[in-house]
Amino acid sequence: MEFTPVDLILEGEVREGKVVRVRGWIHRKRTQGNLIFFNIRDASGVMQAAIKKNAVTDKEFKDAEKALIESVVVVNGRVKKDERAPGGYELEATGLDVMHFSEIFPISKDQSPEFLLDVRHLWLRSTHLTNVMKARHEIIKGLREFFDKRGFYEVAPPMITTSACEGGSTLFEFDYFGKKAYLTQSGQLYNEAFITALEKVFILAPSFRAEKSRTLKHLTEFWQLEEEAAYFDNDDNMRLQEEMLESACQNLAKSEIIQKFEGQAEKLKHVKAPFHRLSYDKAVEKLGIEWGEDLGTEHERILTENLKKPLFVCDWPKQSKPFYMEIAEDGEHVKNADVLAPEGHGELIGGSERIWEFDKLLQRLKEQNLNVKDYEWYLDLRRYGSVPHSGFGLGIERTVKWMLNLEHIRDAIPFPRVINRAYP
Repeated sequence: MEFTPVDLILEGEVREGKVVRVRGWIHRKRTQGNLIFFNIRDASGVMQAAIKKNAVTDKEFKDAEKALIESVVVVNGRVKKDERAPGGYELEATGLDVMHFSEIFPISKDQSPEFLLDVRHLWLRSTHLTNVMKARHEIIKGLREFFDKRGFYEVAPPMITTSACEGGSTLFEFDYFGKKAYLTQSGQLYNEAFITALEKVFILAPSFRAEKSRTLKHLTEFWQLEEEAAYFDNDDNMRLQEEMLESACQNLAKSEIIQKFEGQAEKLKHVKAPFHRLSYDKAVEKLGIEWGEDLGTEHERILTENLKKPLFVCDWPKQSKPFYMEIAEDGEHVKNADVLAPEGHGELIGGSERIWEFDKLLQRLKEQNLNVKDYEWYLDLRRYGSVPHSGFGLGIERTVKWMLNLEHIRDAIPFPRVINRAYP
């Protein structure tokens, strides 16, 4: 007999009375006299199985008594509607095979966040994290489909580099066979190499930032979706970001998994282009902070607390942004925009028009006291066939945190890496 996924039973795809075979992990267990109830979990869902003493062999019932939480079982049984059971269906067992008897599971109710991070490899089995990872999969799948439909190519940058993209203070440095090397902060510079061949590209890859930040939105290792397009100016770039986030939100709002996150489907339906726009200078005026200062978590919350869709903060001071951003006509600002999520979830995207002329780029490298030799290959892109272009980077975990309204970014990634944790 083939195995039947739990979700097919819970969705009513299997007729009542049919004998099926289900396999999975014991998610919950309770005993009531000569009746044992298992909540069996597989990748598709959780359903109840009832094991009666007189309906299975003595050995099978003894195995059911012995089996602890997270033991792996195969249950044969008849499908029965039961409103009291999780999902409204129950499996009346006619046979039981315990494939693996688990030891006592170390996770119980009301454990501390630190303990749950220590046993993250086991806590990933929780219903909450399982649903988050399913939703993350749907979000990433939708993003890839968005770019594929628009003729973008997915490319693969290196994770080991010899030059900084976002500033030397946040680089993870290591010895690379006697030479100094770093874990990548971003694949952007390599994306710019690809556009001269493929014109429109994106990457989905890890990035690493050695920021000593203890906030609800910072990780030292995270995933970025980074786009780059030849002949795009900053306005084109911003429109693409609007279309991308609108598409991601509308797709997830229609999915089954979003129903596991109360109220989020309706919120996501409001996310439609055009987004709100605010210049950096106006933001500074509103917040009462010093010109040139970066926006902190509280500043982002104030700017977005009553919004239903994201906010572009545009045209930042040249002094506060990296060397590669195109300078505006006034010489003081750059042609860029950061996307802030509603309700204080923080920055999702950083994007800009890039400097595409050799002399301007060389000057900016020198202004920021960067070693020009480390960027000779990047300067070559301006020597041979350079064109105007723009791009952006989307933080996957921050986007997942916002779209699912998670309290902390650590739950948006399977194994979070923060300044005090690299285990397990």
